[in-house]
Amino acid sequence: MSLERLNPAGLSPATGFTHAVTATGGRLVLLAGQTALDEAGAVVGDTLPAQFETALGNLLTALAAAGGGPADLARVTVYATDVADYRAHVAELGLIWRRLAGRDYPAMAVIGVVRLWDEQALVELDGIAVLP
Repeated sequence: MSLERLNPAGLSPATGFTHAVTATGGRLVLLAGQTALDEAGAVVGDTLPAQFETALGNLLTALAAAGGGPADLARVTVYATDVADYRAHVAELGLIWRRLAGRDYPAMAVIGVVRLWDEQALVELDGIAVLP
């Protein structure tokens, strides 16, 4: 299995994401949306960065259960209830991402949403990974 990350000339610089990811061979893992829920099912964290860290950790825990790791992520979608707040914290969110997932960035999108399933949730992440 291999993932190839492509950032072609002519597109804006890819900072914290990859423009295109190709996957060859392997097993596809579809990861459900993860918010900042703890083991008891309660949303933890009052700030977007705190919730992002928990949600990303939850996504990576689900991926690990399937036998994968952060470098296997081909696509991640971030759903944020306040895109302006997300943009205001982008440097901190980048530090959290690199600490938990490293620098092999998947193709990503940030989508603004009115609300998430849990009303206290500020952010949700889902993803697609390709495992050997």
